[in-house]
Amino acid sequence: MDKIPSTENESLYTSLDQMSTAEIISSINQEDEKASLAVKEVISEIELLINAIFTNMSKGGRLFYIGAGTSGRLGILDASECPPTFGVDHHIVIGIIAGGDIAIRKAVEYAEDDTEQAWLDLQHYSVNSLDSLIGIAASGTTPYVIGGVKKAKENGLITGCITCNPDSPLGSLCDYPVDANPGPEFLTGSTRMKSGTVQKMILNMISTSLMIKLGKVKGNKMVNMKLSNHKLEKRAARMIIEEFSVNEKEALVLLKKYGSVNEVIETLR
Repeated sequence: MDKIPSTENESLYTSLDQMSTAEIISSINQEDEKASLAVKEVISEIELLINAIFTNMSKGGRLFYIGAGTSGRLGILDASECPPTFGVDHHIVIGIIAGGDIAIRKAVEYAEDDTEQAWLDLQHYSVNSLDSLIGIAASGTTPYVIGGVKKAKENGLITGCITCNPDSPLGSLCDYPVDANPGPEFLTGSTRMKSGTVQKMILNMISTSLMIKLGKVKGNKMVNMKLSNHKLEKRAARMIIEEFSVNEKEALVLLKKYGSVNEVIETLR
């Protein structure tokens, strides 16, 4: 029998159905506290992965995420936030989920068990050796992800992964594995919980670090964000006011003319 992934280990808590609401949420919170510590333990691995991807992205490469279920949804979420936050094209960071877009909302039966489909999905984007691929799988055993990473590596892409299962099969395939160890879930095997939190934290680190290193941030400001609502327009206006000592009306006129804080700053300077 294959080794059971640590993500499938028995919960440290028993008789959940007998707990009070306070006991349930306090216990979940105790487990969530372990997520940050688990990420801290793999900071050096995350750094190596980011630096490798940056080398290729600075030459025009793209970053792809592949995953199934919760892991796939987290990759799509992170990728979808990059264009509005950093003003990059939608084809710079791309998330792909087993089963296609319908699987974002509804589970697609057995989609994660197909070892060939991930690479076929990647072919829609004409991937090349400047691109990088991160496989996201809490257990590190998902066939869809393993198959995609294996083919990507064979074709010269940089490969990395985010798992919550040390010494996972997926990690052993990757150039830059990140195998965190948050321990068993409060609800046995429910990796949408603590494992999902760990994966989201690491994805935040990866995409944010890359965008900063690619020059999409000035100081601590999102100067390339898309001005898609009034809240963001006001935030951008405050940046312009701070930079050039103009009033709000003048700042909004400049933003309307140039489209982003960064364009205003670069043009007026």
